[in-house]
Amino acid sequence: MSFISEFKAFAVRGNMVDMAVGIIIGAAFGKIVSSLVGDVIMPPLGVLIGGVDFSDLAIVLKEAVGDTPAVVLAYGKFIQSIIDFLIIAFAIFLAIKFINRLRRQEEAKPEAPPAPTKEETLLTEIRDLLKSRQDRL
Repeated sequence: MSFISEFKAFAVRGNMVDMAVGIIIGAAFGKIVSSLVGDVIMPPLGVLIGGVDFSDLAIVLKEAVGDTPAVVLAYGKFIQSIIDFLIIAFAIFLAIKFINRLRRQEEAKPEAPPAPTKEETLLTEIRDLLKSRQDRL
C-alpha cells in the first residue's frame, strides 16, 4: 500500500471526519461563549462589583524605564480566563445533559416488531388451514 493511499484511508475514515467536524464546531462554540462572557456577562458583573474590569486588574512589578516596558503581573486576565472556563464548562455540561436526555427518550421508544419472515407467514397459513380442517371434522 503506497503512502498516499494509506494517508487517504486514514483521512477519510469516519471517526477522523467526525473529529474534524467536532473541532471546527468546538472552535466556533468557543468564540460564541467568549463573546457571551466578555460582552454580556462581564459588563453587568463589573457594574455589580463597582465597575471593576477583571482584565484590567494587575500589579506592576517594575515600572517602565525609557524604552523598556513595565513588568506587569496581569492577574485580572487570569481571573477572566477562569470565569470563561467555568461558563464554557457549564454550557458543555448543559449540552451533554440535553443530548443524554434525548438519547434516553429515543431508547425508551418501543420498536415495532419485525415483520414476519416468509417462512413464518407460510407456517401460519398451514396452521390455520389445518385448524380449519380439524374444525370441520
